[in-house]
Amino acid sequence: MAKARAIVKRLKAVRNIRKITRTMELIATARFKKAMDRATEAKAYTQKLSEIVADLSAAQLRFTHPLLQPHETDRRGVLLVLTANRGMCGGYNANVLRLAMQRIGEYRTAGRELVLEVSGRRGLAYMKFQRQSVDRRYLQFEDKPRFDEVEQIADRYINDYIKGHIDRVDVAYTRFESASKQRAVVDTLLPIERIDQGRGEAGGHDFEFLPSPAEILQELVPAAFKARLFKCFLDAAVSEQIARMVAMKRATENAAEMIHTLSLQYNRARQTQITAELSEIIGGAAALE
Repeated sequence: MAKARAIVKRLKAVRNIRKITRTMELIATARFKKAMDRATEAKAYTQKLSEIVADLSAAQLRFTHPLLQPHETDRRGVLLVLTANRGMCGGYNANVLRLAMQRIGEYRTAGRELVLEVSGRRGLAYMKFQRQSVDRRYLQFEDKPRFDEVEQIADRYINDYIKGHIDRVDVAYTRFESASKQRAVVDTLLPIERIDQGRGEAGGHDFEFLPSPAEILQELVPAAFKARLFKCFLDAAVSEQIARMVAMKRATENAAEMIHTLSLQYNRARQTQITAELSEIIGGAAALE
């Protein structure tokens, strides 16, 4: 009887866990759909801005923008690491942090100075465990990052890069490519690199500018950088929800399998118990005859 009671207790605990994981799966699914819509919309906008900047940077213009020009030296860089505030999302955080640590190692090996900025409690906890000094911490970004919050970070990067305080900006995050494919990467956002994407050389094209090229680049280049940084946050948000949705789906399926196994064990234990009780009754009746 004690074995059957223990199985019943385990069954109850696993059923409760399945309810929790199923609920978390549904919540992640709802958040994923909203985050994916935002990421998809931002992707088209960011790509078009990048194409325009690529055309202008490839054209034979007398004017350029400081964000398009690499510095003569690469002595001090910024690494922004985007992780989640919560766990239960499979290897989402681990994949990003592994690439971040590789980049940190490259900086240390080359003897360059690194400014480490981390978004998300999971990343901060990991860096503390690794005894890495974090210069700036961000905890406000969840599944709905706001552009005005990201813009404040972008403006600081732009000013520091133009003034020569930093020579590079890298972002470690999970890039959203499709609903079935997300990949942890480290992208270099500053200096802004030329992006042709197989569209041919723009240098042979004739452009007419209104207003002047200088005024256009002055507004367009920072806007392209801000949009690209914002897209990193959006990609990270939607990738986190996908990872949590998949992880909770697997946990729910595993719980269902465990419930099935425990139910079989309980039935066998109960059957054994009933057989033993019947044997005792039959034995007692035979003794009375």
